[in-house]
Amino acid sequence: MRCAGGWPSDLPSQMPTDARELLQTGIAHHQAGRFDEAATAYREVLRRFPQHADALHMLGVLAHHRGAHEAAVDLIGQALRIIPQHAACHSNLGNALRALGRSAEALRSYRRALELSPDFADAHLNLGNLLQEQGRSADAIAHYRQAVALRPAFAEAHYNLGNALRASGAAQEAIASYRRALDRRPDYAEALNNLGNTLQSLGRLDEALECYVQAIGANPRYAEAWNNVGFVHAAQFRHDAAIAAIGRALEIRPDYPEALQNMGTQYEATGRLDEALDCYRRAVALKPGFAMAHNNIGNALLGLGDLDGSQAAYTSALSLDPELAEAHGNLGNLMQSRGQLDEAIRCVDRALELNPGAADLLWNKAFALLLKGDFEAGWALAEARWQFASPGRVQRRFHAPPWLGTTPVTGRSILLHHEQGLGDTLQMLRYVPLLAAQGARVIVQVPAALAGVAATVPGVDAVVVEGGESPVFDLHCPFMSLPLACATTLATVPAAVPYLFAPASVRAAWSERLAPLRRPRIGLAWSGSVTHRNDRHRSLPLATLLRWLPDTLEYVSLQNEYRPADAPLLQPGGRVRDFADALTDFAATAGLIGELDLVVTVDTAVAHLAGGMGKPTWLLLPFAPDYRWLLGREDSPWYPSMRLLRQPRFGDWGAVATTLREALLARFPAG
Repeated sequence: MRCAGGWPSDLPSQMPTDARELLQTGIAHHQAGRFDEAATAYREVLRRFPQHADALHMLGVLAHHRGAHEAAVDLIGQALRIIPQHAACHSNLGNALRALGRSAEALRSYRRALELSPDFADAHLNLGNLLQEQGRSADAIAHYRQAVALRPAFAEAHYNLGNALRASGAAQEAIASYRRALDRRPDYAEALNNLGNTLQSLGRLDEALECYVQAIGANPRYAEAWNNVGFVHAAQFRHDAAIAAIGRALEIRPDYPEALQNMGTQYEATGRLDEALDCYRRAVALKPGFAMAHNNIGNALLGLGDLDGSQAAYTSALSLDPELAEAHGNLGNLMQSRGQLDEAIRCVDRALELNPGAADLLWNKAFALLLKGDFEAGWALAEARWQFASPGRVQRRFHAPPWLGTTPVTGRSILLHHEQGLGDTLQMLRYVPLLAAQGARVIVQVPAALAGVAATVPGVDAVVVEGGESPVFDLHCPFMSLPLACATTLATVPAAVPYLFAPASVRAAWSERLAPLRRPRIGLAWSGSVTHRNDRHRSLPLATLLRWLPDTLEYVSLQNEYRPADAPLLQPGGRVRDFADALTDFAATAGLIGELDLVVTVDTAVAHLAGGMGKPTWLLLPFAPDYRWLLGREDSPWYPSMRLLRQPRFGDWGAVATTLREALLARFPAG
C-alpha cells in the first residue's frame, strides 16, 4: 500500500538563493533515494536557518522513509509549530503516526490536512490507506476515487484503489484500476504483480503469468513476483519450473516465509517430503503464527507416517486459526489414516461449513464414506472430482450426453472412457457385461496399455485407444462414474469373475516360456506409481519383500519397470524371475498371470488385473488403505478370489510379513 508524501513546491521567496537551492537539491536526492545526501542537504539548511519549517518537515519525512518514525513525528511536529496550516505536514505526520500504530492520531492528522486543503490528493490517498487497514473498505475506496478524480495521473492512487477493490471482491473493477495505474506508469512492478494476482484469482493463469514476468522485467529482484511465477507453474503442474521460480525468490529474499511454504508444497507434490518438511519448518521459524505452514507440516508428517506429529501440527494450525478449513479437512485425512472414519467425516464436515462446496473436501469425504462402506452417499460425492484441478484428470467434452443411470441404455451405444489410474479402469470394466445385458452397445476408450485386455471383456463391442478417433455413440460415462450410474451398494457390487482374460495366443506363448519353471509359481508386484498419493505407504522395496518369502517357491516379477534400488536384485539367477522386457501391455501381463498359481501384490494395477481374472491373489495393504478395500475384513466384495493381508497398525509391515510367510508355507508345503 503506497503512501504519498506531499513534497513542498513553493519555497519562501525571502529565503536566500543558496539555501533555497540547497533545499531543492536535498529534495532531489530524497526523491532519487539518495538518503544520506538528502540528509546532509537538509541539515545544512537547518544549520543556517534552525527554524526553517520546510527543512524540518523534509528531514522528518526522510526519517519516516528510513523507518525512524518517532524521530519523524518529532521533526514534523516542530515544523507544524512553525507552520500549523501546512496541509502536507499534517498528511506526512499522519504517515509517521500510522507507521507507529497510532491510528487515531493519524486519522486526525489526515482529516486536518483535508480541512486545510480539500483538494489535496495525497491526503485522500493516505487517509484511504488508513481506512483500508481498519477494514473500512467503502470509505477507503471513496477517498481513493477522490484522489484519482483530483489527479488522474496519480498512479499510486489508481494502484491502491485496485487493491481495495480486489479486497472487497470487485475483481473486474480492480483490474481496470491496475490497468489505469499502468497506463500512467508502464513499469509499475507492484501494479503488474497485483494485476497478476487478480487475474490468477479468476483462473486466468496465462495472463497472470505474463503480468508477473513483466513485473520481474521492471524489477528483476522482485521476490514476490518470482514467488507468484512459481505459484502459476504449480497450479499448472509444472513442478520443476515452479521450484526454479520459487528458488529465485528465496535467493533474493531467504527470509521469505510464504515462498518457503510454496517451495514446500512443490517438494511435497514431487514426493520430496523431507525437503518439504524442512521448508515448512523454516517458514514457521520465521513466522510462528503462520497457520498454513503449520498445516502443511502436518501434511508432510502424515505423508512420512508420523501420525502423532501430524496431529500436533494440525492442532497448532487450528489454535492459530480456528477457521482454517484446510486444517480441519486435513485433520479429517489424518483421522481416516487412523481408521477413525466417523471422526474423519466430522472434521471434513466442519471444513465444509467454513468453505461450503469445496470440491477437494467433498472428494475427501467421498473417500471416507466409501471406505466406511456407505457407497450410496460416497459415489455421489465422488463426482466432485471434476470440480478441482488435478494432474491427469480433465472432464472431457463429447458430442453425446453423459449417462449416470437416469435413462435406459437399451438399443443405444455408450462410450465408457478412462479417466484415472490403470487399476481403476481394470476394476470398472466389470460393468461392461451388465450394460451389454441391458441391450447397450458398449464401446470402451482406454490407454493403449489396456486395449488388449479390455477387448477380452464379455460385452465389449469395440475398443478405442485414447488419442485415436472416437466412433459415433449415443451416451458416454467415465469409468469411475459407473458405480454411481449403476446404483452400486456394498450388497450389489458386480463381482462375477473372471471378466478379464488373457488372449489365447498370449497365454500359449507364456505357457511355453514358463515351462522350465517349477511349480508352484508365485507372481510378485511390490511397487506402484510413485505419483499415487499413498505410494510411500502402499509400496515396498523388493529387498523387504524377499526377506518374507520362503525359499521353496518359484517367484516371478509382474512389473515392467523397477525402482533403482530394486534392479540389482533382479539379475539372472536371482530369486525372482524378471520378464519385464516381455510385459509390453496388460494383455501380456494377463498371459503371464494365467500361468501362475498365486499372485502376491501391493495395491497397484496388477491387483485389479489378477482379481478380475479370478486368479488367487493376496493383497498386501497398509493400515490406511484405498477406499475400495474397506476396513476390517480379509475378503473383498470386488474380487472373490482375493485375500487381504492388512497392517494391524500404521506402518506395521512386520505383522503382514509374518502372516504372508505362514500362509505361503501352509498353502504350498515343501516336499
